[in-house]
This record gives sequence, C-alpha cells and structure tokens, in this order.
Amino acid sequence: MIIPHEQLSDSALRGLMEEFITREGTDYGWVETSLERMVEQVRGQIERGDVVIVFDPATESVSLLTKREARELGND
Repeated sequence: MIIPHEQLSDSALRGLMEEFITREGTDYGWVETSLERMVEQVRGQIERGDVVIVFDPATESVSLLTKREARELGND
C-alpha cells in the first residue's frame, strides 16, 4: 500500500529518509556527500513521485521503493 508523503509528519518522513540512506552503508563514490544533501535528494525523488513510501501490512513495516519496484510488487 502506497502512503502519500503528505500524510507523514516532517520528523517521521525525515527519519524514514535517513534510515533509507544509511541502510546500505556510507560509500557513495568519489565525492563525499553530506547526509543533509542526500536527504534533500531523496525528498526531491519522493516529491516527484520517483520514490514512493510503501506500507507492508504483513510485516507492519514501511519502506521507500522506486515507483518501478513498487509497481513490480503490486503496489500501484
């Protein structure tokens, strides 16, 4: 189930974005990018609809997925 980002408080959305960014580690290539910059990049992707917030009722968890990943999982 896709959750519109407007339904989350600013602090909840920020926490979700930070968890998403730091989940995979911190090696982002040749140029060091601040957490704040990465949060703004993810926020832009969410606002454009390229990344969506998905709630999984089976696990009661929330994740960020690309629109394509969500579609493949049946979360249109």
